[in-house]
Amino acid sequence: MTTQNLLVELFVEELPPKALKKLGDAFAGVLFEQLKAHGLTAAGSALTAFASPRRLAAHVTAVAGQAADKAVSQKLMPVAVGLDASGNATPALLKKLQALGTDASAVAGLKRAPDGKAEALFYDSTVKGASLVEGLQKALLEAIAKLPIDKRMTYQLADGWSDVKFVRPAHGLVALHGSDVVAIEALGLKAGNSTHGHRFEAAVDPVVLKDADSYAATLRKDGAVIAGFAERKAEIASQLAAAAAKVGGGVKAIEDDALLDEVTALVERPNVLVCEFEKEFLGVPQECLILTMKANQKYFPLLDAAGKLTNQFLVVSNISPSDASAVIGGNERVVRPRLADAKFFFDQDRKKTLASRVEGLGKVVYHNKLGTQGERTQRVRAIAEAVAKRLNANVADVQRAAELAKTDLVTDMVGEFPELQGTMGRYYALNDGLSADVADAIEDHYKPRFAGDELPRNDVGVIVALADKLETLVGMFGIGNLPTGDKDPFALRRHALGVIRMLVEKDLPLGLAELVESAQPVFGDKIQDASAALVDFIYDRLAGSLREQGYSAQEVDAVLALKPQRLGDVAKRLAAVRAFAALPEAPALAAANKRVGNILKKAEGTVDAAIKPELLQEAAEKSLAEALQSVVPTADAAFAAGDYAASLQALAALKAPVDAFFEGVMVNAEDPSLRANRLGLLATLHQAMNRVADLSRLAS
Repeated sequence: MTTQNLLVELFVEELPPKALKKLGDAFAGVLFEQLKAHGLTAAGSALTAFASPRRLAAHVTAVAGQAADKAVSQKLMPVAVGLDASGNATPALLKKLQALGTDASAVAGLKRAPDGKAEALFYDSTVKGASLVEGLQKALLEAIAKLPIDKRMTYQLADGWSDVKFVRPAHGLVALHGSDVVAIEALGLKAGNSTHGHRFEAAVDPVVLKDADSYAATLRKDGAVIAGFAERKAEIASQLAAAAAKVGGGVKAIEDDALLDEVTALVERPNVLVCEFEKEFLGVPQECLILTMKANQKYFPLLDAAGKLTNQFLVVSNISPSDASAVIGGNERVVRPRLADAKFFFDQDRKKTLASRVEGLGKVVYHNKLGTQGERTQRVRAIAEAVAKRLNANVADVQRAAELAKTDLVTDMVGEFPELQGTMGRYYALNDGLSADVADAIEDHYKPRFAGDELPRNDVGVIVALADKLETLVGMFGIGNLPTGDKDPFALRRHALGVIRMLVEKDLPLGLAELVESAQPVFGDKIQDASAALVDFIYDRLAGSLREQGYSAQEVDAVLALKPQRLGDVAKRLAAVRAFAALPEAPALAAANKRVGNILKKAEGTVDAAIKPELLQEAAEKSLAEALQSVVPTADAAFAAGDYAASLQALAALKAPVDAFFEGVMVNAEDPSLRANRLGLLATLHQAMNRVADLSRLAS
């Protein structure tokens, strides 16, 4: 089968920059999969995706002009239905054959094969492979239909009557198989061999493509366009580094992969230029200046070797004039009002203290069922105060930080840039003369904001952050506002992981259930008690997190089945379980533990973990009781000392007496007193074996 390389390009108006990479990958990916499904690709066919602001394209190697014919075996009907008693075709069979384009002459060639309990008739035929025109036409329409587009534009075609829907108006279609144009259509366009380059800097227009393989090189040479997203991104990164090095002094462009992706989606041929702003603006917190330059202007701020913002920044231009002074001056003029606004907000905000803004929180609605931010602040303060007392922390600092933590929400700066909440609170707290611990806690109480984020830097911040997240979780669970599927508008999963990380990584001596229950009363009658459901939710998040860290489902299940209250102990328990599972005695003990648990569940009434020595009759039960008397104190002492591995390893000595007990002792003896004593012996064993983890969960 002869193959050639294939190139398909859809030329459109400027695509949404934040979605461009996803659109490019989806377009090329679906096109390739559909060509493969039609049998038009080879085993070694390779896909290259292209995406620029005005084009989506795909290059596929080794594409056939005609797919190979396929042998198809089609089940027709049961033999009893298709053939009469004499073996002749029934009307039903003849009708089916006619529908397949054949007649009675095919009856003799039909095959019989088992189909369940009966035999069926099968018709073998050869289906002609799809031509490239047919296959590519279907593949292109499928690729367009499956583009991840939230909203499609409706626009008129050139005839003035028809309209189509697409992410942006499309103006050109290229389909080249080698150097041959493939006659396909889409979005009112017919495929050709020419496209368009850069709006202003293309050497020729249109750009004529000689063949599929010359696409990227021709666009770059004649069209002044770097078509590949990854190639363009790498070029921008290289130019940013070179421009920063040219500035000197050890400065570097700020690293932001999302910004780099967005800028890559805005330009077709990048040209990085160095610009600057007045040094007076450096008196504004650098987070404000960096955010306004990145978010509003898509600029790359330059930081010095110490990480401090300089008054220079980099612009990725889409044009490369011989004299770039006008472009540089224009960008400097554009950024100046943005920085002036930031300076104005900062200066105005500092005229009022954070304490004077507390009252304003009472006018900001937090949730219609949970009241205002002012009410929420009081709840967070109450929870934080209680936690601070239990941890012997500085209660006054915790109260102050909790009271002021949300006040920057009513400042002008945070009103303009919500991303700076907490960050500006810290600056304003320091401006008000508050201690560094309180100021840091105001910024840090939102942490961790995302997976891998750092925790609050001091104890005050940890306590306020813990209280803030607990207030959110308890409140939302209390009004039944729970996450569903992939929807979690109040980020409750993230808040739960934040609580877990602080309890674990700071090894706080706080019980989870007690912590959740203690936060309940601060809401009064605004919520229902959902403590149990919330505790389960947090354990579920913990289980998922532990599995992601490499612990097995069995190990996690064994430890969390006991719902250990101090989460800082969980890692040590897991390590102990892993060490225990490696012992040769572990499988038998885990199985025995499971058996004991099942026996105790079936027992009538409550079984006390108590043994009456005088009622021990069989040698095996006496031996087990003696072993427990010897092992349990050792295991308990290790457990009390926090040496969970030693506690579990001490249980290995119980394997032989446990095995002997189950081989030689009838637990459900007819004598009620004997039966009760043997159940008490098993309950004692069960209690001893399940202090660190539920070992039955390790049984296969």
